[in-house]
Amino acid sequence: MWPRDDADHWVEMHALLKRPQVCLLLAFDGNIEIGFLEASIRYDYVNGTKTSPVAFLEGVFVQPSQRKLGIAKALINKAEAWAVDQNCKELASDTSLENIQSQKVHLALGFQETERVVYFSKQL
Repeated sequence: MWPRDDADHWVEMHALLKRPQVCLLLAFDGNIEIGFLEASIRYDYVNGTKTSPVAFLEGVFVQPSQRKLGIAKALINKAEAWAVDQNCKELASDTSLENIQSQKVHLALGFQETERVVYFSKQL
């Protein structure tokens, strides 16, 4: 279901499944997968947060035909409960500057924008 479906992503997903503090949720309509959420616990600094550990929304996806039905909100609610059980006081997330749709969804799900960042790299 994830829009990115390449070999590197599969390797990344299998590595995540081996981590002890990962939340993976699936939403179904009958036997059909219609959405999922992936969250993890991060102990390193997470931009815009004040506490540690922090639950971090790694990704959420709902099939386009199933959007605006409350599925993402239900997945977020379950992830929030999981985060509280993990002794987290914050749920953080990120998206790219140009992904306006994701920014709107985050705001609709109760997130507040904390900062905008441009990353740099220099080859050595």
